Amino acid sequence: MAISPKLIAYLEEDIAGGDITTSAIVPKGKTSAVIVSKDDGIIAGLSEAKDIFNYCGADAEIKKADGSRVAKGDIVMEISGDSHAVLMAERTALNIIGRMSGIATKTARISAKIKRINPKCNVAGTRKTSPGFREYDKKAIFLGGGDPHRYNLSDAFLIKDNHLELCTIADAVAKAKAYSVYKLVEIEVENTADALAAAAAGADIIMFDNMTPDMIKRTIAALSEKYLGKGITIEVSGGIREENLGDYVIPGVDRISMGELTHSVKNFDVSLDVKPALKTVNIVKTVKI
Repeated sequence: MAISPKLIAYLEEDIAGGDITTSAIVPKGKTSAVIVSKDDGIIAGLSEAKDIFNYCGADAEIKKADGSRVAKGDIVMEISGDSHAVLMAERTALNIIGRMSGIATKTARISAKIKRINPKCNVAGTRKTSPGFREYDKKAIFLGGGDPHRYNLSDAFLIKDNHLELCTIADAVAKAKAYSVYKLVEIEVENTADALAAAAAGADIIMFDNMTPDMIKRTIAALSEKYLGKGITIEVSGGIREENLGDYVIPGVDRISMGELTHSVKNFDVSLDVKPALKTVNIVKTVKI
């Protein structure tokens, strides 16, 4: 399978002028290395890292599956090949594993907290991703057990507050459905009246944006009288963090979308350790005369 042009671009950003340190001081020759987890969590990005090493001319064997749980000290990949190839690919590969594993680990932790309260509720990502890295940010959310949500603006309609400054809720939903009958129509609302209007207009998904838990409960109660149970998905978003997550896992909420899955994630710590080369030692015998 060919390597993604995006991965090549990430690598070229790092090796634009060549690896002058390795070229100057490290002799060419076969070496081996391992990538070791320094954290507990969900590992991700290994398949992308393998592609990076292969592209540079090194062999890589994945020892833990992407999306699996690992512990501190686990070897997640073994690498062999020319020393220059291994060292050239090192940082790009580790950056990808570190970010994707951080996202997957956070997603898995948050998903578990939600499922303990409501097994039917899911955590979802947003488009608040790192520029140029969205494909892999979203993949990491999926590997962590979350819903990636929209990959781009064409995946589904999402009618937001700025759209509604220019047209009504009813008009916006009608125009979206006329534009494409194959795409879901989601609409962002900030109060009960707008939620009822969105449901009446035929929205497939209603996102409660920046509503307090009490407002969410009241709005779900109002919708339940006429609309819920008829295929409408309820999503909540805005101001939701891991610390206050439990306040938003409310009966009737189908998914919770959180920007912090990707916009402020803690990097997962991994390291590449090269096995030391055998050094030749000259032994000089002292002869007594």
